[in-house]
Amino acid sequence: MSNIVHVRPGTAVITRGYDPALSLGSARPAVFRSSTYVFPTPEAAARAFDIVSGRVPPVDGESPDLIYSRISHPNAEILEDHLVPLEPGATEAAVFNSGMAAIMTAFFTFARPGSTIVHTSPLYGGTTQLIHEFLEPFGVNSVPVHAGEGDALDAAIRDAADLCIVFIETPANPTLVMTDIRRAAAAASARPDKPVVMVDNTFLGPVFQHPIPLGADLVLYSATKYLSGFSDLIAGVALARDPHLIARLRARRVLFGNILQPDECWMLDGRLPTVTLRMNRQSKNAQRIAERLAGHPRLEAVFYPTLFRDPDQFRIYQSQCDHPGGIVSLVFRDGRPAAFDFLRKLQLAKNAVSLGGVETLVCHPRSTTHSSMTEAEVRAAGLSDGLVRLSIGVEDWRDLLADIESALD
Repeated sequence: MSNIVHVRPGTAVITRGYDPALSLGSARPAVFRSSTYVFPTPEAAARAFDIVSGRVPPVDGESPDLIYSRISHPNAEILEDHLVPLEPGATEAAVFNSGMAAIMTAFFTFARPGSTIVHTSPLYGGTTQLIHEFLEPFGVNSVPVHAGEGDALDAAIRDAADLCIVFIETPANPTLVMTDIRRAAAAASARPDKPVVMVDNTFLGPVFQHPIPLGADLVLYSATKYLSGFSDLIAGVALARDPHLIARLRARRVLFGNILQPDECWMLDGRLPTVTLRMNRQSKNAQRIAERLAGHPRLEAVFYPTLFRDPDQFRIYQSQCDHPGGIVSLVFRDGRPAAFDFLRKLQLAKNAVSLGGVETLVCHPRSTTHSSMTEAEVRAAGLSDGLVRLSIGVEDWRDLLADIESALD
């Protein structure tokens, strides 16, 4: 009889984290909609509350009794166990009811009044709003650095007073500018206060970019995007090598009440086994389309990793990414009017925000997802009013290309 102990992520996500014997032999987990859970003894109840409150640590291998579904529930635990093997280097995961909930919880766990966050720019518009409208009034300082400026990021990390977080979004949304995670993590680790290095890995993870082996402490996802992949649920995920970081996030999650609910956990869990298949197809489609659109007379630029002209950007892509991913950004020479004309003419691609679904979605970030940015922030981030972001789906790439080329004519 074989004894297979070490399996690859694509196998572990299916075979680990769920025991059918605990669910009457059901091959797939059930949905547990209970709000509260029965304790076997009063001592077990006391022990569970001691652990969840942080008063005592669990002993090795101990799984405390469930208490209340705002704290945790079986579907969240199953999903978190399945997420861990997808993220190389991770030991624990926490699930949230949106990507923004995951980011907010991470910020409010590790930031404090008077401390500083150094972050790359541009960021997803919601993250930018969170920093300006909540963290800064809370007394947290923010230092934005253009994603492509490694020396400036090193200096900002080195010189920041009371640095609590280094927040990196790479590739940047929607310009696809890349940040060298290993370099930023090294700069952070050189500080005596050891700020938490967080990476929003939504665009390329968990398949094409692995931040933890590069030095990141915390990896964050809008699981709405590629992890789910069907544009029908909202979810967020945080993963870490150090289980104590996730324990701190879970403690905040209890207070914020933003755990992912059982039905959504069950849905997302069923999508994980196909994430590699979907992302590989999307990346191949996107690369074929991007490379055929490069040089089109109506386009000032096509942003895509395999088309990077900056040698440092291409070096970062080659050193920390396995494949280029499914996002393509087009910059129209004639600005917003040309971008809107293109959006109106598309027939197969859908004009909608979000990304990572099996269907191709197209949007104009400056007027939608990034509309809260000031003009100064837009200029600093290099975000053109003529930029259109395409999230390429799993359709036949030839049909998508024909649709895009027709809309460009």
